[in-house]
Amino acid sequence: MIVTLTANPSHDRTVTLSEPLRHGAVQRATAVLSQAGGKGVNISRASVSAGVPTIAVLPAPKDDPFVHELLAAGIDCRPVAHPGDLRVNITISDPDGTTTKLNSPGPAMTETTRAALCDALQRRAGRGDWVVLAGSLPPATPPEWYAELVGALAGTGARVAVDTSDEPLRALVDRLEVAAPHLMKPNGHELGSLTGHDGDELEKDPVAAARAGQELVARGVESVLVTLGGDGAVLVDGRGAWHATPPPTTVVSTVGAGDSSLFGYLLAAIENREPADRLALAVAYGSAAAGLPGTTIPRPDQVDPTQVTVTDLDLTQGD
Repeated sequence: MIVTLTANPSHDRTVTLSEPLRHGAVQRATAVLSQAGGKGVNISRASVSAGVPTIAVLPAPKDDPFVHELLAAGIDCRPVAHPGDLRVNITISDPDGTTTKLNSPGPAMTETTRAALCDALQRRAGRGDWVVLAGSLPPATPPEWYAELVGALAGTGARVAVDTSDEPLRALVDRLEVAAPHLMKPNGHELGSLTGHDGDELEKDPVAAARAGQELVARGVESVLVTLGGDGAVLVDGRGAWHATPPPTTVVSTVGAGDSSLFGYLLAAIENREPADRLALAVAYGSAAAGLPGTTIPRPDQVDPTQVTVTDLDLTQGD
């Protein structure tokens, strides 16, 4: 089972254009797709599609249309009372797959809501293989809250994965010595900001990305999955490092591709596959998602890890 926390859920609306976005112009959309979204929610969607039990924990009123949509999709949704309307995120998708995102902040989260969410996770974590803490944090939430949750979940027996960015990610890394998750999933630029390396270089150089990821492993993180966009992804753990390149993909929308990659890794981990196979399935899921519109999560029959090339990385080169 995968238990997910979406701390800042959103109504995701994707606007598809027939020509590139022009600043200040009036353009007509060819399609508009609306979906209950958020990183944790996307992973729960993928879990349902793959037949993996999941529980989605999130702050929202029980009668919110967001919750009803998830329940209708077969997702076991456990909302925690939270005042205020859920945020709306808008993605503008150009014909070449370029996406422009406009994310609103969402309602402020109270200390009472944070405590209730922590309790909801702790009560269900023992039933899960993984707990996923994903996405941005709402206004008024301390950036170290994810790090606190990692510590609170330490005694549950569940493995913890974190996928976040900006200040929450920095706060987590600052506390790795006391609250290291089992898995982190930064992209190359995020990893660069955490380790002092050039993010553009890490995005282009898998060996450099793996070496930077190795720094987090040395500080207690069990595995680091670094997504590199069109260059695939790198996986680093205590046993080695691997790079996976995706098959040729016609990019429709990159929104949700990182979430799909994370789910692919988790699915392979639950199936006790070897690290290289976990990375292959992660990249296969991410590539499949990039070829679908909006935040569409791929079905298992749309994912083919045999088309992904995985190579071992020698991190001693150049030492």
